Amino acid sequence: MAKIYYEEDANFSLLNGKTVGVVGYGSQGHAQAQNLRDSGIKVIIAEKPDSPNFQIAKSHGFEPKTASEVAKEADVIQILIPDEYQAAMYEEEIKPYMKEGKALGFSHGFNIHFKQIIPEPYIDVFMIAPKGPGHLVRSEFVKGGGVPCLVAVFQNASQKAREIALAYGKGIGGTRGGILETTFKEETETDLFGEQVVLCGGLSSLVQRGFETLVEAGYQPEVAFFECMHELKLIVDLIYQGGLSYMRYSISNTAKYGDLTRGKRIITEQNTKVEMKKILTEIQNGSFAKEFLMECKKGKINFKRMEEKEKNHQVEVVGKKLRRMMKWIDAKEVE
Repeated sequence: MAKIYYEEDANFSLLNGKTVGVVGYGSQGHAQAQNLRDSGIKVIIAEKPDSPNFQIAKSHGFEPKTASEVAKEADVIQILIPDEYQAAMYEEEIKPYMKEGKALGFSHGFNIHFKQIIPEPYIDVFMIAPKGPGHLVRSEFVKGGGVPCLVAVFQNASQKAREIALAYGKGIGGTRGGILETTFKEETETDLFGEQVVLCGGLSSLVQRGFETLVEAGYQPEVAFFECMHELKLIVDLIYQGGLSYMRYSISNTAKYGDLTRGKRIITEQNTKVEMKKILTEIQNGSFAKEFLMECKKGKINFKRMEEKEKNHQVEVVGKKLRRMMKWIDAKEVE
């Protein structure tokens, strides 16, 4: 079982008198920076002057600097920009200012685990990874709660890296919910697997293939949308609240019997699970990371092409029309 840390396990005084630099003011950056500041920590922000997030940071009372300036001034540098940009920024703007006594933090282990960033041996390297989006990290903190986090230590040069990480986690509200101990390897590989196989890749394909099956059989696209996408939230909310058992407790006997007898015909041991294991192997041996980073280096041509194609799938076109009929939905349409 994982070791879990709470409020009493974190020595917040380790950050007293220190400056925390948050590189990137996006989803996690805005939440972590504001929570740390509200916890009494001196926080400085790195953000590009021509970016929308630069203006958002200013509106929140920060005066954003360059990554180089933040790396020079801060004692703890938390890198929260997208994975594909971290290595270049670290090499060009952060690494020159890393010296003994400083700590480098992440909220995802991708660049450390896949050796895109090779940190100097004399600095601490840790991870605090909230298990929720930035807006939830912020809103729960404001309410007096906190989103659970993962903590990991990659380098413990000061012999206090875990303690510094837990202090940081307390500063963003993580110890209120609980901080689970892990490793950079475990967090990175399980996170990528969950995204690809279940949460994003698997779910997206399941929705699309179900929708296509009904439409190809002659059913109205609008009805297919309701059955294969819209009502998904109702089921996910039940699972979120009480697991698969609570979801099954809450649905009709007809739906439950269909679940128990038909689900395994879709997600099969012979085909689906075999492919899941192949995907996990690609993550573990680094071939997915290599493929992704190469795609980014080539200008994301295939990435953008696939993204555009998916935006124009019929389930997306129909969904956009139907969401206009449901005024209670805070629709977020991507053009």
